[in-house]
Amino acid sequence: MKLGLHLGYWGAKPVDAVPLAREAERLGFDSVWTAEAWGSDAVTPLTWVAAKTDRIGVGTAIMQIAARTPAATAMTAITLDHLSGGRLRLGLGVSGPQVVGGGHCVPHGDPWQDTRE
Repeated sequence: MKLGLHLGYWGAKPVDAVPLAREAERLGFDSVWTAEAWGSDAVTPLTWVAAKTDRIGVGTAIMQIAARTPAATAMTAITLDHLSGGRLRLGLGVSGPQVVGGGHCVPHGDPWQDTRE
């Protein structure tokens, strides 16, 4: 069994998750995960954690497909994977019409087609 630590979402202000991630790494956890909704993105906190840890995996649970183009998603993922020494676990997913339309100002399309793209 592998254990992962989900860091959750930010509230009113950023939270430095590095001490918690370091402790999880010390205890043998496999990975640390972030997500995005209203507020923080999933990648920036993981980049910070990856820079301050040595071997624990870092994962997005999830990066919203509507938030960036497929090319931007790929560039972001490969950059973090390289910077972290291959520790990225990329989780992608769709969101609801409230976040897609209201937050990203794009039409909420067909989730299957958006994922294939």
